[in-house]
Amino acid sequence: MSMNYRLADMLALIKNGQRARLATVRCQYSALLGNVLEVLKNEGYINDYRAVDIDERRQEFEIDLKYHEGESVIREIKCISKPGRRVYYQIANLPKFFNGLGIAILSTSKGVMSDFDARLANVGGEVLCSVF
Repeated sequence: MSMNYRLADMLALIKNGQRARLATVRCQYSALLGNVLEVLKNEGYINDYRAVDIDERRQEFEIDLKYHEGESVIREIKCISKPGRRVYYQIANLPKFFNGLGIAILSTSKGVMSDFDARLANVGGEVLCSVF
């Protein structure tokens, strides 16, 4: 597993786990990933997630993937900002992803939130990923 960008690793694990029809996948633990998973859970893209202790010093997230009538709920998930190219938007310039059917997850000054919540709070920020 790459140690450079944990968010991209987690998104790849979710995507590959759903293609393989797995019930759960595990990824590294970090506060940012926990916030992103909370947004995915609140928006209905995953069932649940929890922190699991590996040993006394390390934890991982166990993510329960969500399916509807045998098809994965997440059709496309991709990383927008990368370590070499960060993408920031002011709230007035933030585009709608997948014509408003999908969401973008933003890291704002008020925390990690979906693009809908960012529009309500009137804050822009770094676009981490998009989900459809």
